[in-house]
Amino acid sequence: MGSLKDFQSHFGFQTALPFTREIPVDKHFRLPFLGEGVDALVSAVNKRQSAGAIGPAGSGKTSLIRLLRSRLPEARYRTHYVKVTDLSKRDLCREIAAVMDITPAGSYPMLVRRLQERCLATHDTDGLRPVLLLDDVHDMRPEVLGLLCVLTNFEMDSRLVLSVVLVGQPALRRMLRREELEDVAGRLAHIVTLRLFSRDETTAYIKHRVTVSGARTTPFDEDALTALYEGSRGNMRAIDTLALKTLELAHAAGAKVADANHVIEARKLVAP
Repeated sequence: MGSLKDFQSHFGFQTALPFTREIPVDKHFRLPFLGEGVDALVSAVNKRQSAGAIGPAGSGKTSLIRLLRSRLPEARYRTHYVKVTDLSKRDLCREIAAVMDITPAGSYPMLVRRLQERCLATHDTDGLRPVLLLDDVHDMRPEVLGLLCVLTNFEMDSRLVLSVVLVGQPALRRMLRREELEDVAGRLAHIVTLRLFSRDETTAYIKHRVTVSGARTTPFDEDALTALYEGSRGNMRAIDTLALKTLELAHAAGAKVADANHVIEARKLVAP
C-alpha cells in the first residue's frame, strides 16, 4: 500500500484512514433501525430493566453497544462490558468481577454475593445505576445463561438494581426459546433485532465512511459500489475489509477511483 500518508493523500482522506474500527462514536453510521434499536435499549436501561440485541455477524452489534454506552452518562450509570466465551458459571462470575474491580477469587456462591453487594453499593451508596453488557452471548452455555436470573435477583426479586444487556448472534434467540430459559427470556423487556445492510444502505455506508475520513469525493465508481455489495452482502465487517483492500489495489495501480475489477481482485485476497 506504500506509506499510510501517501495512501490517504492519494484519495483525499484528510482526517483518518477509512474502513477501520478506529472511528469515534459520534461518526458512526446511523440508519433508522439502528437508531431505534439504541433508543429501545436506552429506554429499558432507564427503567432499570434488562434487554437484548440479536443480529448476524457483521450487522453492527458492536457499534450498537458503543452507541448505547455513549448514551448512558457516567454521572448516572456505571457500565461494565464483558465479551463472553464458553465459560462455567464460576468463570463467568470471575470475568464480571474483574471488570467490576472485585477480586475474582472464591467459590461460585461467594462470587455471586460479592457481585450483588457491589451492585447494591453502586446503586444505593454511589447513586449510580449498574449496567452489565454481555457480548457474544450466543457462545454461552444455556445453564450459564441462567446466571442472569441469579444476578438480577435482589431482595427476593422485589428490587430492580442491575440492568443486563445480552448481545449475540441468532443462536441466542433460539437459546432463549428453550424451556429451561423461560425465566431468563421473561426478564428481557425488549429484544432489538439487527440485520445486514441492503444494497442502497451499503452504498450509503461506504460514502459515509469516506466522508467522515475527510474525502470530498467517493473513490469508487458505481460498478465498484455494486460489486462491494455483492461481495459483502451487506455485512458491515466484510464491507470494511473489502473496501479497504480494494482501495489498496487501486492505489497500487495509480487509480484515483476504484472500479469493479479492483473489487474482484480484492475479493481474492480477503477471507471469504
